[in-house]
Amino acid sequence: MPKPLMPRRLRRINKAVTNRVQGVYAPYLPPLAVIVHKGRTSGREYRTPVTAFRSGDRIIIGLPYGTDTDWVRNLLAAGRGGVERLGRVRRITRPRVLTAADAAELPSLIRPITRSMDVLVADLDG
Repeated sequence: MPKPLMPRRLRRINKAVTNRVQGVYAPYLPPLAVIVHKGRTSGREYRTPVTAFRSGDRIIIGLPYGTDTDWVRNLLAAGRGGVERLGRVRRITRPRVLTAADAAELPSLIRPITRSMDVLVADLDG
Protein backbone atom coordinates (compact mmCIF):
# COMPACT_ATOMS: atom_id res chain seq x y z
CA MET A 1 0.00 0.00 0.00
CA PRO A 2 1.46 3.41 -0.95
CA LYS A 3 2.37 5.84 1.79
CA PRO A 4 -0.04 8.81 1.99
CA LEU A 5 1.17 11.71 -0.16
CA MET A 6 -0.05 14.40 2.23
CA PRO A 7 1.14 14.81 5.83
CA ARG A 8 -1.35 14.17 8.64
CA ARG A 9 -0.99 17.80 9.82
CA LEU A 10 -2.24 19.10 6.46
CA ARG A 11 -5.19 16.72 6.65
CA ARG A 12 -6.27 18.28 9.97
CA ILE A 13 -6.00 21.81 8.55
CA ASN A 14 -7.98 20.90 5.45
CA LYS A 15 -10.69 19.22 7.53
CA ALA A 16 -11.09 22.29 9.75
CA VAL A 17 -10.67 25.09 7.20
CA THR A 18 -10.28 24.24 3.52
CA ASN A 19 -13.10 21.67 3.32
CA ARG A 20 -15.61 24.23 4.62
CA VAL A 21 -14.69 26.65 1.85
CA GLN A 22 -14.46 24.01 -0.90
CA GLY A 23 -17.77 22.52 0.19
CA VAL A 24 -19.53 25.60 -1.17
CA TYR A 25 -18.35 25.23 -4.77
CA ALA A 26 -17.15 21.61 -5.04
CA PRO A 27 -20.58 20.19 -5.98
CA TYR A 28 -20.62 22.37 -9.11
CA LEU A 29 -17.01 22.59 -10.31
CA PRO A 30 -15.50 19.43 -11.84
CA PRO A 31 -13.34 17.55 -11.14
CA LEU A 32 -14.40 18.41 -7.59
CA ALA A 33 -17.32 16.66 -5.92
CA VAL A 34 -18.73 16.20 -2.43
CA ILE A 35 -18.98 12.78 -0.82
CA VAL A 36 -22.00 12.43 1.48
CA HIS A 37 -21.50 9.81 4.19
CA LYS A 38 -22.79 8.85 7.65
CA GLY A 39 -20.53 8.64 10.67
CA ARG A 40 -19.73 5.08 11.74
CA THR A 41 -20.66 5.69 15.37
CA SER A 42 -22.55 9.00 15.41
CA GLY A 43 -24.84 8.30 12.46
CA ARG A 44 -24.47 11.98 11.60
CA GLU A 45 -24.34 12.99 7.93
CA TYR A 46 -21.07 14.49 6.74
CA ARG A 47 -20.05 16.14 3.48
CA THR A 48 -16.44 15.92 2.31
CA PRO A 49 -15.05 17.67 -0.81
CA VAL A 50 -12.90 15.42 -3.01
CA THR A 51 -11.44 15.30 -6.50
CA ALA A 52 -13.48 12.71 -8.40
CA PHE A 53 -13.57 11.34 -11.93
CA ARG A 54 -16.39 9.45 -13.55
CA SER A 55 -15.77 6.37 -15.65
CA GLY A 56 -18.97 4.85 -16.98
CA ASP A 57 -21.12 3.92 -14.00
CA ARG A 58 -18.29 4.37 -11.49
CA ILE A 59 -16.74 7.24 -9.60
CA ILE A 60 -12.98 7.18 -8.97
CA ILE A 61 -11.38 9.22 -6.19
CA GLY A 62 -7.66 9.47 -5.44
CA LEU A 63 -6.71 9.05 -1.77
CA PRO A 64 -3.73 11.37 -1.19
CA TYR A 65 -4.30 11.19 2.60
CA GLY A 66 -4.44 7.39 2.59
CA THR A 67 -7.23 4.98 3.41
CA ASP A 68 -7.60 5.79 7.11
CA THR A 69 -9.50 9.08 6.67
CA ASP A 70 -12.92 9.26 8.30
CA TRP A 71 -14.87 9.61 5.08
CA VAL A 72 -13.22 6.56 3.49
CA ARG A 73 -13.73 4.47 6.62
CA ASN A 74 -17.37 5.63 6.85
CA LEU A 75 -18.12 4.72 3.22
CA LEU A 76 -16.45 1.33 3.49
CA ALA A 77 -18.28 0.52 6.74
CA ALA A 78 -21.69 1.54 5.36
CA GLY A 79 -21.15 0.09 1.90
CA ARG A 80 -22.92 3.11 0.43
CA GLY A 81 -23.15 6.88 0.45
CA GLY A 82 -23.73 9.69 -1.97
CA VAL A 83 -21.83 11.95 -4.31
CA GLU A 84 -22.82 15.47 -5.33
CA ARG A 85 -21.24 16.37 -8.63
CA LEU A 86 -22.20 18.88 -11.31
CA GLY A 87 -25.08 20.00 -9.08
CA ARG A 88 -26.62 16.51 -9.02
CA VAL A 89 -26.76 14.09 -6.08
CA ARG A 90 -26.39 10.38 -6.80
CA ARG A 91 -26.16 7.33 -4.61
CA ILE A 92 -22.95 5.35 -4.60
CA THR A 93 -22.65 1.70 -3.65
CA ARG A 94 -19.96 -0.95 -3.37
CA PRO A 95 -17.15 1.42 -2.39
CA ARG A 96 -13.76 -0.28 -2.49
CA VAL A 97 -10.13 0.72 -2.30
CA LEU A 98 -7.94 -0.28 -5.22
CA THR A 99 -4.16 -0.43 -5.18
CA ALA A 100 -1.65 -0.69 -8.01
CA ALA A 101 -2.16 -4.47 -7.91
CA ASP A 102 -5.87 -3.95 -8.68
CA ALA A 103 -5.32 -1.32 -11.38
CA ALA A 104 -6.47 -3.53 -14.25
CA GLU A 105 -10.06 -2.65 -13.24
CA LEU A 106 -9.37 1.05 -13.85
CA PRO A 107 -9.35 2.99 -17.12
CA SER A 108 -5.86 3.25 -18.64
CA LEU A 109 -5.61 7.01 -17.97
CA ILE A 110 -6.22 6.48 -14.22
CA ARG A 111 -3.91 3.46 -13.68
CA PRO A 112 -0.70 5.47 -13.27
CA ILE A 113 -2.22 7.29 -10.27
CA THR A 114 -2.24 4.02 -8.33
CA ARG A 115 1.56 3.95 -8.36
CA SER A 116 1.61 6.90 -5.97
CA MET A 117 -1.70 6.52 -4.08
CA ASP A 118 -4.61 4.18 -3.58
CA VAL A 119 -7.96 5.07 -5.14
CA LEU A 120 -11.52 4.60 -3.99
CA VAL A 121 -13.93 3.29 -6.60
CA ALA A 122 -17.70 3.15 -6.12
CA ASP A 123 -20.62 2.29 -8.37
CA LEU A 124 -23.09 5.04 -9.28
CA ASP A 125 -26.78 4.15 -8.87
CA GLY A 126 -29.46 5.69 -11.01
